[in-house]
Amino acid sequence: MSYLFTSESVSEGHPDKVADQISDAIIDAFLTHDSNAKVACETFVTTGLVVIGGEIKCNNIAKYSVDVQGIARDVINRIGYNKSQYQFDAVSCGILNALHEQSSDINQGVERGKEEEQGAGDQGMMFGYASRETDNYMPLPLELSHLLLKELSAIRKEGKKMKYLRPDAKSQVTIQYSDKGKPEKIETIVISTQHDDFDTDDKMLAKIKEDILTILIPRVKKLLPTRIKKLFGDDIKYHINPTGKFVIGGPHGDTGLTGRKIIVDTYGGRGAHGGGAFSGKDSSKVDRSAAYATRHIAKNLVAAGICDEVLVQVAYAIGVAQPVGLYINTYNTGKAKNEEGRKLTDGEIAEKVSKVFDMRPSAIVKRFGLKNPIYSQTAAYGHMGRTPGRVNVNGKEYETFGWEKLDYVDTLKKEFKIAERTAELA
Repeated sequence: MSYLFTSESVSEGHPDKVADQISDAIIDAFLTHDSNAKVACETFVTTGLVVIGGEIKCNNIAKYSVDVQGIARDVINRIGYNKSQYQFDAVSCGILNALHEQSSDINQGVERGKEEEQGAGDQGMMFGYASRETDNYMPLPLELSHLLLKELSAIRKEGKKMKYLRPDAKSQVTIQYSDKGKPEKIETIVISTQHDDFDTDDKMLAKIKEDILTILIPRVKKLLPTRIKKLFGDDIKYHINPTGKFVIGGPHGDTGLTGRKIIVDTYGGRGAHGGGAFSGKDSSKVDRSAAYATRHIAKNLVAAGICDEVLVQVAYAIGVAQPVGLYINTYNTGKAKNEEGRKLTDGEIAEKVSKVFDMRPSAIVKRFGLKNPIYSQTAAYGHMGRTPGRVNVNGKEYETFGWEKLDYVDTLKKEFKIAERTAELA
């Protein structure tokens, strides 16, 4: 019997995402001046006010070079909060900086004499997930939710159509799946977008719905492969601004806090989440770095043909370098076999994976270049499923989204003897 699954996303102008982007921009600024900086930065935004707090350990160059207020204003302006009628804008909002030195108790557990012995910045468990559902191995409901808002933001910033758009927006996509877990059709699409005031509410709602259906949806479909386009049937239920008027939005409409959109940041409710937020934390916090590492493992396992879907969990004790455990669940889609032709259990797959991937915090940091200022790009539209690239910061180029690279596929095929099994079958 078919079933429904739903995921949501929020735009860069959503108050929680405003907070995330400010926190990650501040981390990047400290790392630009001190690659070994330890930063835990929380941001709170509301009507006309930004409060930034947290703990930092860095060299004096970083301490006196980072203009926290200037960074926050730049982020707010870039997002699009640049008009006084929004009741929250880059020029007039007040900014309170309450950052202070990191606790020496925490620092002694993280920093060690030898870099490879660096302990985990906290206890906890982190999860990574991947499946063959989309080309980037992400869940389809979340991928479509992100894409709808990315294109809506692009339309707003182009300024040629839908000129009434304001920065705050949310989306939600419900997919109907077959009993075998294959997407059959898009059941429902929900989009709520902030907008300028109209003459009448009825005129406003009609115009926004028409533009979503005739401008946004066609743009999104053009970006999708044919098999996904076919899921856009004529019977999709659209709920466009279902509560009606959405003029008051952003931090004026609702307070925002760093780390409140962790499901949007990961897999939209598929798989699992350890509970720790990503934004506002440097790479010594395994909440962030190990979550990237488990996504990397999951994506490469699926791409290597070892399984069609997988959940990877890793867990740490604070101050201890080696993880306390690695767990893998292939949802009965595992294809790897031993020499006798028996399918490997998930436990046996986990044992082999442990040999391939060094999951000590220092190794993860090196693998993905996580001491570089690369975090601002992660703070909106998801940390996972993004395209690896490069960013230029003060004349230096850094690799971004390294955890999305399929650079371990051949290594995994060799470890699991995938190529040999394929040759035998041929």
